[in-house]
Amino acid sequence: MSLSVLLVEDDRELRATLREALTVEGYKVRTAASLADATAQMAHAEATGDVDLVLLDLGLPDGDGEALLAAMRRQCTTPVIVISARQSDGQKIRLLDTGADDYLVKPFSIGELLARMRVALRHRGTALQAAITHYEHDGLLVDVVAHRVGVDGQDIHLTPTEFKLLARLVRSVGRVVTHRQLLADVWGPEFTEHTHYLRLYMGQLRAKLEADPADPRRLLTEPGVGYRLVEPAA
Repeated sequence: MSLSVLLVEDDRELRATLREALTVEGYKVRTAASLADATAQMAHAEATGDVDLVLLDLGLPDGDGEALLAAMRRQCTTPVIVISARQSDGQKIRLLDTGADDYLVKPFSIGELLARMRVALRHRGTALQAAITHYEHDGLLVDVVAHRVGVDGQDIHLTPTEFKLLARLVRSVGRVVTHRQLLADVWGPEFTEHTHYLRLYMGQLRAKLEADPADPRRLLTEPGVGYRLVEPAA
């Protein structure tokens, strides 16, 4: 199951950029552009446990993100990484002492943010590796970041759902991904019993990516379990 991130950021362009980057890495991303929205979402998350990490901007239009951090620490231990243009050492120290797991000053690289997220989650007992976003083997090329798929040098058009399904298999290349995992990560947790979706879309993917869809050599079925994308030779 993908981990869920609440991104609290009022800058629309940065919010869209971060959401795209986190989605590529396999995170489920929900966003909030105000303190009120973020507070409401966290109140729901504390009841359901469906937010695994918070990325928190401080300068929000209706208040300061520091208030949300303080409220969260009275209720939960969800990792919080502050992302802010404020560089004051005093404020960094105060927020870290208040309960922030990390403090990242804007502008920052996506790679550094992802690494710090992995550290914060690891400290809570969730070990993660950097997501696999590039696959090339046996004539099949998948570039998740560039949203590009090619077979034997020819670009292949996939629908958004087909691409999400293939990207999910790329992130677990060489390993079986169960039917329930694929349905939850591609369609949502309420679809985990809809296995006919998988059969339909896997058939469409094989028709586009396999030389012989009836005898696939790239997208393999593990009967009764799930699907696996063949791992490139070492």
